[in-house]
Amino acid sequence: MNIVKRDGSIQSFHEEKIKDAMRKAFRSTQLPIEEEQLHIMAVEIASQLSEGSRVEDIQDKVEEALMKHSYFQVAKNYILYRSKRSEQRKALKSLVEEVQDEGLKEVFLHIQKDFDMEVYDMSALLTKLRTFLKETMNSEQRMEMLIRASVEMISKDAPKWEYIAARLFAYRMHNDIAARMQQLGIQDFYGKLAYLTKEGYYGSYILENYTQKDIAELEAYLQDERDQLFTYSGLELVVKRYLMRAHNHDILETPQEMFMGIAMHLAIPEQERVVWAKKIYDVLSSLKATMATPTMSNARRPYHQLSSCFIDCVDDSLMNIYKSIENFAQVSKYGGGMGLYFGKVRASGSDIRGYEGAAGGIIRWIKLVNDTATAVDQLGVRQGAVAVYLDVWHKDLPEFLNLRTNNGDDRMKAHDIFPALCYPDLFWRMAKEDLNATWYLMCPHEIHKTMGYHLEDYYGEEWEKRYFECVNDPRISKREMLLKDIVRLILKSAVETGTPFVFNRDYVNRMNPNGHEGMIYCSNLCTEIAQNMKPLELLEKEIVEVDGESIVVERSKAGEFVVCNLASLTLGNLDVQNDSELREVIRVLVRALDNVIDLNYYPLSYAKITNRRYRPIGLGVSGYHHMLAKQGLRFESEEHLAFVDTLFEKINYYALEASSDLAKEKGSYACFEGSDYATGSYFDKRSYVDEKWKNLRKQVKENGLRNGYLMAVAPTSSTSIISGTSAGVDPIMNKYFLEEKKGSMITRVAPDLSPATFWLYKQAHLIDQSWIVRAAGVRQRHIDQAQSVNLYITNEFTLRKVLNLYIEAWEQGVKTIYYIRSKSLEVEECESCAA
Repeated sequence: MNIVKRDGSIQSFHEEKIKDAMRKAFRSTQLPIEEEQLHIMAVEIASQLSEGSRVEDIQDKVEEALMKHSYFQVAKNYILYRSKRSEQRKALKSLVEEVQDEGLKEVFLHIQKDFDMEVYDMSALLTKLRTFLKETMNSEQRMEMLIRASVEMISKDAPKWEYIAARLFAYRMHNDIAARMQQLGIQDFYGKLAYLTKEGYYGSYILENYTQKDIAELEAYLQDERDQLFTYSGLELVVKRYLMRAHNHDILETPQEMFMGIAMHLAIPEQERVVWAKKIYDVLSSLKATMATPTMSNARRPYHQLSSCFIDCVDDSLMNIYKSIENFAQVSKYGGGMGLYFGKVRASGSDIRGYEGAAGGIIRWIKLVNDTATAVDQLGVRQGAVAVYLDVWHKDLPEFLNLRTNNGDDRMKAHDIFPALCYPDLFWRMAKEDLNATWYLMCPHEIHKTMGYHLEDYYGEEWEKRYFECVNDPRISKREMLLKDIVRLILKSAVETGTPFVFNRDYVNRMNPNGHEGMIYCSNLCTEIAQNMKPLELLEKEIVEVDGESIVVERSKAGEFVVCNLASLTLGNLDVQNDSELREVIRVLVRALDNVIDLNYYPLSYAKITNRRYRPIGLGVSGYHHMLAKQGLRFESEEHLAFVDTLFEKINYYALEASSDLAKEKGSYACFEGSDYATGSYFDKRSYVDEKWKNLRKQVKENGLRNGYLMAVAPTSSTSIISGTSAGVDPIMNKYFLEEKKGSMITRVAPDLSPATFWLYKQAHLIDQSWIVRAAGVRQRHIDQAQSVNLYITNEFTLRKVLNLYIEAWEQGVKTIYYIRSKSLEVEECESCAA
């Protein structure tokens, strides 16, 4: 039997739809109803219908059936529901007429179906829209006002207006792009890629590696409906920063085409490129994971610098210092963030070529780094970003700690760098036991000159033995300070500026799986990378004759210049209880990140050498607090710690398994032999002793490992917005807040905010910070590198309380701490590491 819909179209009759309508009516009154009774009424109604019955006739019969069976309250609610639906249809019709766009009718029908709660009433949207409209507005301006009206409907009680606004935004965007493609005569995805390549927007390598048939197959695989997963803020960010644009700023690709373009690029090294392009596309477009900002932005482009993080070890010579500053400039030019280790550079008052007191110390060089950060500003988009690391025993420590503070000589300031300190265990042990003890600051150059070794090249017990050896040697000059005075300087800077970042060097190096090959001196700009480092060695220049001309050739040994490639599992969007889904997403990401190593455009050849030697990747997470809320877990609970202990062990297991399988297929990283992975001590150090871990240990020994470093948890500031989730492993700052955009205020709400999750979203500054530290310690056991972990303080915090958190973090085995975030302090997130 066929029925006639309100718009005159014909549709097959389905008895189940009648049952569903009655179920909703019963649900609205909270009255129970047996399925058998529903079936009886549905059969009665169906028996009274005939071919060509109208929808209104069927609804009349439903009312009669409910009354006949004495469900009077339910019938009343059903009548009210019909009336409400009638109003909604009128509102929808008026919205379409007000905006003067018939294509919106289909969009609104889907919105009504997917958001049928009263708080998403189209009549309310119509009322809001009419306050913005002016008679003189054209249809394009009216569409802009419709989107603005829907954005202003977002509230903590109606958070899903975020998604409704995004759908309207996506509709306009798709129409604009389609019109642009029509003007250019582009009919399909292949035609678009050919145009983008010809105009220099896409790299030629895409068309060189995919046939027209391949591209047609991938075009058929595109799923524009996945745009519905975006919030308004997420989609707006994608449009603003990541979609390919013409030189006149016209948008040239859709979000799904962007995801596919990235996937096609990352799948190029594979034998089955199309298969892997689809897999990578699925992971990215479903927002189950995100690649780092440089990968999202630059994959598929001619200059594809895909890496986020770089770290350089500055050696103690004029040429090396300037070379490191030049390296930073090159990295910054292509959008990378940088960590610079200055612990080898001689202190103020040290000698130069035997002339005592000639050295000016590290501050003057750091000021040059600061000036480079502001000068190399990526075509005016944003200035460079760099963290400078120094050992807590370096003689220039007090001046270093004042670099960003508001007191002291402004000539000694460097407000655009991010200071960070490297702490041995001894420092925290003494801070815990006796703050009145003496701490000795020394010059690394003087130590090397006197003792014949570099103190910074050691860690743990060996470092401690040599430190006291230096302290007790009268030939080495010392700057003696009470430990409490140093701690006060550190904490004052942390509370005032959010920095210095914390790097616990002894624990980092004890847990370094590649300690057989070197030393980790510091971390990167966002404190999540921990890999072997070594200064480059500049050799003497040579003059060679080429075609009758004298050419000066500069030679150097690469050292170990760290670069890392990042991606993040979106824990809030994944079914973290589904092991097969988690495993598959991780396997796809590990392969994609490994391919980045071979595909990357490196701003420096030193980075290329180190990256291909260790093949490091940084698999991280975002949506941590989002996940906890969805799982019904309070941040301040033992259940939280137990859950993430199990989860991060799984993530590490699947990452190692995937890398080992890759090694069997493509070969191990060059330094595998002798590593903790090869010897098995990696598993012993982390107490991985059950049967599945024993089997994986055996597999890794036999197959090797493709990647020398695997996990690192970045801040994910911008990519978490794209995914509509919470950032990194941080608790949310606010359940809802106002954000100004384009002259209007947008309400931003915590992801999946609902009555069920509302009280699980305790705000960061209200959480007992000890739980943040403990959670970081639990996770750290399963993370071979480090995490961007922030601590949140209020005006009630004393310096002693902050110190206790630092000590607790050290005791819990937390490798690094990123910012100390005061409520009154605005800090700058690292976009380069926004994985």
